[in-house]
Amino acid sequence: MPVAPLTKRRLDSFRANRRGWWSLWIFLLLFVVSLFAEFVANSKPIVVSYDGAFYWPIFQAYPETTFGGELPTETDYNDPYVVRLIEDGGWMVKPPVRYNHMSVAWDLPQPAPSPPDAQHWLGTDDQARDVTARLVYGFRISVLFGLTLTILSTIIGVAAGALQGYFGGWTDLLLQRFMEIWSGLPQLFLLIILAAIITPNFWWLLGIMLLFSWMSLVGVVRAEFLRARNFDYVRAARALGVGDGTIMFRHLLPNAMVATLTFLPFVLSGSITTLTALDFLGFGLPPGSASLGELLAQGKANLQAPWLGLTGFFAIAIMLTLLVFVGEAVRDAFDPRKHQGGFGR
Repeated sequence: MPVAPLTKRRLDSFRANRRGWWSLWIFLLLFVVSLFAEFVANSKPIVVSYDGAFYWPIFQAYPETTFGGELPTETDYNDPYVVRLIEDGGWMVKPPVRYNHMSVAWDLPQPAPSPPDAQHWLGTDDQARDVTARLVYGFRISVLFGLTLTILSTIIGVAAGALQGYFGGWTDLLLQRFMEIWSGLPQLFLLIILAAIITPNFWWLLGIMLLFSWMSLVGVVRAEFLRARNFDYVRAARALGVGDGTIMFRHLLPNAMVATLTFLPFVLSGSITTLTALDFLGFGLPPGSASLGELLAQGKANLQAPWLGLTGFFAIAIMLTLLVFVGEAVRDAFDPRKHQGGFGR
């Protein structure tokens, strides 16, 4: 499929920004790995071979009696007794981290939180849960939450800005006044109040935060539509009888999306930061959920265990730094004043 010269020039400019280019690939690698968190950090084996049959504990629960045990309950694959039973009749392949985000390590050599060792690479928290596993799962839910919120808020924000900029007049005036009032509300306090009234979960938090996050892109899209709505090609389209919807989304929206795309990495980082702040304050995801904010709260509550706070800090710092570098590269790639030779750094 042929690529337009302008698009090719922008892609080349993005690649020339080595910092942003490598940040994108590093972030994508971390995100893809986290999507398969169950294969990276899990208390269940990926596959078990026993008496000539194959079992997939990651996808299905098996009672201990399946492997020659005595209990009809789900198998504990970290139990030395069960391990001996399986090894006597076959073999099993375990993930690199042999705990999931909710697994409790009962065999710690000292009271939790325990420092990093060969079995727990980043130590355990104050509930004896593996920090590495909670970091992998927490990274996944943070990025998925941020991506979902960014996509939904972009759709709403672009639609609102397009309506304001294209129609102008009373439509623009009323929506602007509404946004001024709505944006003046104390967002964090309202989020905390609503999270305290209802039982928070992923979708509730997403809906509550969407009430405010959509406004971040309205101004950019509105300005682009106000600027372009009286261009000659728009007037010609109106004169030919083309509908307002077609003009807005086929002729004007592509121009507005150029400015919008440069903001998306920063909107994503802001969404992740807001979720982390709510989790840190205890008003975010349900208790026990793997969360970067909860990991920071653990570090604050357990100053004698510095690995907790340091893990949370470096995870968030690295993730947001990668997103900022990607955002800078995207912004420069869409900047017409930039030249391809000036991107390498």
